[in-house]
Amino acid sequence: MGDDSEWMKLPVDQKCEHKLWKARLSGYEEALKIFQKIKDEKSPEWSKFLGLIKKLVTDSNAVVQLKGLEAALVYVENAHVAGKTTGEVVSGVVSKVFNQPKAKAKELGIEICLMYIEIEKGEAVQEELLKGLDNKNPKIVVACIETLRKALSEFGSKIILLKPIIKVLPKLFESREKAVRDEAKLIAVEIYRWIRDALRPPLQNINSVQLKELEEEWVKLPTGAPKPSRFLRSQQELEAKLEQQQSAGGDAEGGGDDGDEVPQIDAYELLEAVEILSKLPKDFYDKIEAKKWQERKEALEAVEVLVKNPKLEAGDYADLVKALKKVVGKDTNVMLVALAAKCLTGLAVGLRKKFGQYAGHVVPTILEKFKEKKPQVVQALQEAIDAIFLTTTLQNISEDVLAVMDNKNPTIKQQTSLFIARSFRHCTASTLPKSLLKPFCAALLKHINDSAPEVRDAAFEALGTALKVVGEKAVNPFLADVDKLKLDKIKECSEKVELVHGKKAGLAADKKESKPVPGRTATSGAAGDKDTKDISAPKPGPLKKAPTTKAGGPPKKGKPAAPGSTGSAGTKNKKGPETKEIVEPELSIEVCEEKASAVLPATCIQLLDSSNWKERLACMEEFQKAVELMDRTEMPCQALVRMLAKKPGWKETNFQVMQMKLHIVALIAQKGNFSKTSAQIVLDGLVDKIGDVKCGNNAKEAMTAIAEACMLPWTAEQVMSMAFSQKNPKNQSETLNWLSNAIKEFGFSGLNVKAFISNVKTALAATNPAVRTSAITLLGVMYLYVGPSLRMFFEDEKPALLSQIDAEFEKMQGQSPPAPTRGISKHSISGTDEGEDGDEPDEVGTDVVDLLPRTEISDKITSELVSKISDKNWKIRKEGLDEVAGIINEAKFIQPNIGELPTALKGRLNDSNKILVQQTLNILQQLAVAMGPNIKQHVKNLGIPIITVLGDSKNNVRAAALATVNAWAEQTGMKEWLEGEDLSEELKKENPFLRQELLGWLAEKLPTLRSTPTDLILCVPHLYSCLEDRNGDVRKKAQDALPFFMMHLGYEKMAKATGKLKPTSKDQVLAMLEKAKANMPAKPAASAKASSKPMGGSAPAKFQPSSAPVEDSVSSTVEPKPDPKKAKALGVSSKVKSAQGKKVPSKTSLKEDEDKSGPIFIVVPNGKEQRMKDEKGLKVLKWNFTTPRDEYIEQLKTQMSSCVAKWLQDEMFHSDFQHHNKALAVMVDHLESEKEGVIGCLDLILKWLTLRFFDTNTSVLMKALEYLKLLFTLLSEEEYHLTENEASSFIPYLILKVGEPKDVIRKDVRAILNRMCLVYPASKMFPFIMEGTKSKNSKQRAECLEELGCLVESYGMNVCQPTPGKALKEIAIHIGDRDNAVRNAALNTIVTVYNVHGDQVFKLIGTLSEKDMSMLEERIKRSAKRPSAAPVKQVEEKPPRTQSINSNANMLRKGPAEDMSSKLNQARSMSGHPEAAQIVRREFQLDLDEIENDNGTVRCEMPELVQHKLDDIFEPVLIPEPKIRAVSPHFDDMHSNTASTINFIISQVASGDINTSIQALTQIDEVLRQEDKAEAMSGHIDQFLIATFMQLRLIYNTHMADEKLEKDEIIKLYSCIIGNMISLFQIESLAREASTGVLKDLMHGLITLMLDSRIEDLEEGQQVIRSVNLLVVKVLEKSDQTNILSALLVLLQDSLLATASSPKFSELVMKCLWRMVRLLPDTINSINLDRILLDIHIFMKVFPKEKLKQCKSEFPIRTLKTLLHTLCKLKGPKILDHLTMIDNKNESELEAHLCRMMKHSMDQTGSKSDKETEKGASRIDEKSSKAKVNDFLAEIFKKIGSKENTKEGLAELYEYKKKYSDADIEPFLKNSSQFFQSYVERGLRVIEMEREGKGRIPASTGNTNGEEVGPSVYLERLKILRQRCGLDNTKDERPPLTSLLSKPAVPPVASSTDMLHSKLSQLRESREQHQHSDLDSNQTHSSGSVTTSSSSTANIDDLKKRLERIKSSRK
Repeated sequence: MGDDSEWMKLPVDQKCEHKLWKARLSGYEEALKIFQKIKDEKSPEWSKFLGLIKKLVTDSNAVVQLKGLEAALVYVENAHVAGKTTGEVVSGVVSKVFNQPKAKAKELGIEICLMYIEIEKGEAVQEELLKGLDNKNPKIVVACIETLRKALSEFGSKIILLKPIIKVLPKLFESREKAVRDEAKLIAVEIYRWIRDALRPPLQNINSVQLKELEEEWVKLPTGAPKPSRFLRSQQELEAKLEQQQSAGGDAEGGGDDGDEVPQIDAYELLEAVEILSKLPKDFYDKIEAKKWQERKEALEAVEVLVKNPKLEAGDYADLVKALKKVVGKDTNVMLVALAAKCLTGLAVGLRKKFGQYAGHVVPTILEKFKEKKPQVVQALQEAIDAIFLTTTLQNISEDVLAVMDNKNPTIKQQTSLFIARSFRHCTASTLPKSLLKPFCAALLKHINDSAPEVRDAAFEALGTALKVVGEKAVNPFLADVDKLKLDKIKECSEKVELVHGKKAGLAADKKESKPVPGRTATSGAAGDKDTKDISAPKPGPLKKAPTTKAGGPPKKGKPAAPGSTGSAGTKNKKGPETKEIVEPELSIEVCEEKASAVLPATCIQLLDSSNWKERLACMEEFQKAVELMDRTEMPCQALVRMLAKKPGWKETNFQVMQMKLHIVALIAQKGNFSKTSAQIVLDGLVDKIGDVKCGNNAKEAMTAIAEACMLPWTAEQVMSMAFSQKNPKNQSETLNWLSNAIKEFGFSGLNVKAFISNVKTALAATNPAVRTSAITLLGVMYLYVGPSLRMFFEDEKPALLSQIDAEFEKMQGQSPPAPTRGISKHSISGTDEGEDGDEPDEVGTDVVDLLPRTEISDKITSELVSKISDKNWKIRKEGLDEVAGIINEAKFIQPNIGELPTALKGRLNDSNKILVQQTLNILQQLAVAMGPNIKQHVKNLGIPIITVLGDSKNNVRAAALATVNAWAEQTGMKEWLEGEDLSEELKKENPFLRQELLGWLAEKLPTLRSTPTDLILCVPHLYSCLEDRNGDVRKKAQDALPFFMMHLGYEKMAKATGKLKPTSKDQVLAMLEKAKANMPAKPAASAKASSKPMGGSAPAKFQPSSAPVEDSVSSTVEPKPDPKKAKALGVSSKVKSAQGKKVPSKTSLKEDEDKSGPIFIVVPNGKEQRMKDEKGLKVLKWNFTTPRDEYIEQLKTQMSSCVAKWLQDEMFHSDFQHHNKALAVMVDHLESEKEGVIGCLDLILKWLTLRFFDTNTSVLMKALEYLKLLFTLLSEEEYHLTENEASSFIPYLILKVGEPKDVIRKDVRAILNRMCLVYPASKMFPFIMEGTKSKNSKQRAECLEELGCLVESYGMNVCQPTPGKALKEIAIHIGDRDNAVRNAALNTIVTVYNVHGDQVFKLIGTLSEKDMSMLEERIKRSAKRPSAAPVKQVEEKPPRTQSINSNANMLRKGPAEDMSSKLNQARSMSGHPEAAQIVRREFQLDLDEIENDNGTVRCEMPELVQHKLDDIFEPVLIPEPKIRAVSPHFDDMHSNTASTINFIISQVASGDINTSIQALTQIDEVLRQEDKAEAMSGHIDQFLIATFMQLRLIYNTHMADEKLEKDEIIKLYSCIIGNMISLFQIESLAREASTGVLKDLMHGLITLMLDSRIEDLEEGQQVIRSVNLLVVKVLEKSDQTNILSALLVLLQDSLLATASSPKFSELVMKCLWRMVRLLPDTINSINLDRILLDIHIFMKVFPKEKLKQCKSEFPIRTLKTLLHTLCKLKGPKILDHLTMIDNKNESELEAHLCRMMKHSMDQTGSKSDKETEKGASRIDEKSSKAKVNDFLAEIFKKIGSKENTKEGLAELYEYKKKYSDADIEPFLKNSSQFFQSYVERGLRVIEMEREGKGRIPASTGNTNGEEVGPSVYLERLKILRQRCGLDNTKDERPPLTSLLSKPAVPPVASSTDMLHSKLSQLRESREQHQHSDLDSNQTHSSGSVTTSSSSTANIDDLKKRLERIKSSRK
């Protein structure tokens, strides 16, 4: 029992995992108790047990397992985290529980599975159970089936997916185990209960006995619809509701509701598709053509067997369909026709929608074959055509069906009508729009008058079906001319019709018919007539009495008309009045006189034909009065106009009478119920007078009035035909002018363009120029409405005329048609013709397209042409294609029947010859334009293959395919493309090009659609796989398309579709869906108030100038398909472009314009304070999130509603980014004018802008940043201070953006942060930015660190919060960051602090790792700044801080003090001058913006600042000796103009932009190639090399990884870099300037490049690597040998230390060392051996012998030995004198090694060479005595060259020269640089002066530790100042004394200034022009020329004078 007591003490979780079963049992029991106690499902306690649950169910001990199962069940039921364990637990249950003998265990296992299903994990459970069915243990299989059965029984088929279960059922029925078969039978019965007969087809092949048993069981099942008895957690409220209903006795109702719950399963979906094409008999195509009918029959029977499979796999059935079609159409044996028809039926049924593409070919053939009388043939054909109809849409086959309707054969007519009737039954009101109904009704109306009764009956049936489907309202307008008997017959048929969709369609129609009644809108033409009494106009006006009612018309495009529009009664509007007019008979003259006399005074009638004109005039006046007083209903219009036409009628000679007469006609037309009959009487006379000078205007007025009464289309047609039947040209031209005007006033709807065009053509051919001009003007007006297609009618006109027409069209381009002012709108209160607008567009559109006379080209598509196109020889194929293009070009507009052309062209789309593919695409583009909307029927067989071409690898082919697809989509609309599985099949292909192009296309098209076919959901799984595609572009496109899919499918459907994804993918996709949900655009609304007809229908969309688009509408067309250009990926097309791509100004209503004129921000007193209180009091959400959730957006919306203009708020929260841009533009405009408002709403504005930071759209982000810059500039001008609330809810989000990949955005954000310091204390900004350094984004970390550096530099250490120590420690952590840029930024920031704060930094940053500390020390050493300069700098920088911000605030901060490499990194943003963005080190930094905006203030201060220091110079005794570092000699004379220019160019070398870098390199290359100019680079070598290896690093890390960058660009950049370097290292004097550290980094970069495998893969990669090889050799040979040797040793040491470094790298470094060893005999004398030995010593310290021997390779140790051996050999024992720099020589392993070697070599003198020397170093010859002298001198020069012993060396040299005055030191100086020579000369001179006491100037010992600083430092400062002020630095200038590095003097500036035109030199020149004339502004002398003056006092006096001069010039 001792053991027991031990485990009893353990905690629960340990007990549960104990090896003793008792312990586990106890643990499980305790766990169960714990689970039962936890009440809160979200309690954190649950998470502790997550890992245990699988163990609970899989315990090896049966007793313990039972307890475990109980506990697990409780856990799953109550824990909200349980879902995470689904997979592992259920698989545990399946494998370890279902095989247990205990029934209890199995029950619990099943219960656990069901509980998982209840907590929404059904799919995962089902997956595991289905896997269990494959288990070998039958017990497990049985249990799995039982679990599935129970789950289905309880949860229903909506939760449990049946398809995968049904798929495995047949296999289960074949099991050997009876138990499995029995269980399978039970589940089959359960499935049957849910889906009934849909289960039969999948089980048809099981054992017949089993099937029989099943049938028996199935019969016993109750017939009612089953209901789920258990619900998911999310549905449990529904369960409760159901129970309530049952208890309340509402069972029936509940049942009704629930019936809908059970999804209708389509048996087809459950079937496996069968592939039959490969199973066709091999000789099928030969047999089907055979002459013997028996053989043909065999072939067909073989197909018949195959097509009996209920579901067929998609494939290319074109050839098979073609063969069957041929049999149906041409075979003489009717039995075979019937058989072929059956095969087609089978194909159509098995393929469903996939057969749709072949439907167009087969339908005409079948319909024409109905001429056969045999019932069996007719029946087979009927079945075939009905099956085919279901695979396509009525729209697609309408052309073919209508064509057959005119056939003379009555049987064909009858069967076609019957087919139409059957088809209609499958339609609904929405799928049978008016545009489709109209042509069918027209054709059927002809048939109801046919002589054959069977044809009439069939037509009645079809019309009756249409009536039933869409309701009377939609059909009545077409039946206006049908007499009552026939109308009754149609209605009778309608009542008999049973619709396929049950009652739904009928109900829909009924509802629609009843709906408008409450709105008092007339529901039919007849009703309209009854209403006319109430309203005073006998035209379509009355039909729209109530403008506020909802649309009552048939929802043709499924869009509700907006409130304010009225019933869409378009067609009826036209027909209604016509019906009525026909009723008005033509009255005889007697009747007219009688009617007229009843209303006119008797005298008036008598005087009508008086011979005295005055009496006639008097009569007219009376007539007019009478008309004016008459009531509309009483006015007999026809009688009155007849009276006016009575003799003399229109032949009236007196113009006054005539004018009056015409005026009266106008009055009658306006005031009376004027019919067309009346119009006929007067129009002739009006046209006759229209050309009259005096009466013309009155005639036009009368015509306009008649047009208003009788509608313009009819009037215009009459007037035109009358005008052109006359000879009078004046009348003709005036008629045309009137018409032009009338069209503008009435709009274009309903006009018969065809008739116009023939009249216009007549007019254009007229001899009278006025007629021609009027005709052209009319064309211009028509162009506004019809668009460019109008020109096609006139292409055959003479060129001169055509150019005039074109000129007129040109004038009209970009204009939108004016809103109609006359016509119906007069009677509609809303003032627009909305009712018409709702439905008319399609008619106009159809008209315009129908006008085009279409040519039939099928006869030209001969079989020869088709075989040509498919020929093996590409040239012949090309000829064929050329012919096709020619045929289409010639025909211009063609009919849809193009024979075999589609199949032929489809073949060419995958032609191996890409040129032919492109040609085919061009032909298809032509075809789309030529065929117009009829191209729809070819979408499936030709359009989809074009999409396949989008996957081509060639860019230009893809572009052509995209253009073609767009051209097609423009004609067809998108519905055809999205229907069926074709598009999803394309997306399924894993071709990155295809995917990205297709997704891009969909993202462009989907937002423009108002509805999409349900098949769009099929694309979603493939869209999800694209979201995780390997290709970045595909992923990006998929993300872009996501919101648009969601816009149509809804979030729920999309989220549900993620169910089939892997868990990891699912989470990612769901996160993306959430994001897309926020960006989801609204669906385009119907064009609510378009005030004139948008051109629509099938007219090509690009010809649709949207007349007056309302803000978010897309011009409505038959198919919602605006021009792709119009709505490019916008959520909603906000500004529709007209055909020419110019934006049409959006015309909003006047009211809206007024709204927009007010202020955009409303000042609410204390609004901001209140909001802050609310946030503090937690009344509202605190603005703090990782991504903005909906509730934040809603909250902000609510807060804004009180203080932001409504219309602006709508723009700001619109789902489409274009609107955000618009809002930002408005905010920018109002910024200055509404300062108070902006400040009052500042917190809200900033919050809204943070939301924009989460948008993916760059243009919005750029605009937002632009606005922020202006905003903070304004705030600082207003001296506003940001509140804590504003700062905390804005700055963190702004800082996120500083890590953006785009350079320009980062710069902007930095500029904004910069400006923010003026309105928010920098010390408070500091913690926010500090927080930003913790980001995962390395760019953000780097930028934030850099920003911190800038803050410290600008504001001193006080900004560091909470304390400088803590802040610096955090910054220092980043020195060890993985990312190079972050490391650099951290180092630079600390260097900046060091420059401000000195050595105290080391205390503040605390302990760092050795590596980090060495990096920091190295960086500080290299940074050329001295702490003493900092205070000066700070003072210097404070004034600009307080200066006005007008200078764009760019100069507010100078860059951080950085070493050279970091300065080439990210520079401080200078938005004004991007080219100056790279920062130059302090010494040669020119702040351009500061100089430009300098008004003298800064410059004034500078000399004064330094003045005090300069005064001290003159007292030699008082020379200060501060402990500071001497100015690095490197930059002593760099301040000339050239220097700054070169600095600037070098800074660009490291630019992130490849082109900038290449340009800079080219400029430097020019300098290096010209000997006279190359010296200008002296002193810049390190800087240049650093920039170069920075660029190499950038290419290696960034550019090479960037897939978007062309690799050619990178190769080009590499070539430039390598070329430059080679030029540089050929100039020895420059090459020697490179310092050790820089050479080390350079060699590192070059070797890394040589090893970059990515380069080798590129075409020119090998060439690059060869060039690098050459360059490395040059670097080794030409650099300063000490420096390069030292660099290689350090590099080798680093590479051996670095674990990540490849052995290949170290090997190459060693190879370089070997090469150096070979060079040693020649270079030994110029090497500073002390330094080299120090490096070797350090190397040996890091790598002792033992450690080196452990290396994998023996090379390092051999390399080291070889080097030392060679040095020993060359130097002999003297080598031991060179260990001066090693501290503890005695402990040095190196000394011991050297001693051993010396000893060894002494023993073996005479041996030629040592074995270890690689390839043997050359032997040292015997030295002569001369050599000894040389040795001595070499020793001296070495000392001079070394930093420590310079002075000693110079003294020795001086002594030596004195001693041996004839000694020749020339050879030693000759090899050194000019600078070194002058340095030595000057040094000797100084010693001479010292020794001989000639001068008082103390020699400066330029000690690197900087203990002593001579006046040269101050001279240096003075020189900087002088240069800033544009003074001459070169006159009598002594060279600086502190120069330590050997380098030549800077060459004359003049030459280099000519060469380098940079901004700096221009600035300099402009500055110089403003200097006083007494200043010498041209630098003519070389700054290095030495003119020694006789006495130093003269120099000092000279200095004083100059200072005085500077001061006086500044006063």
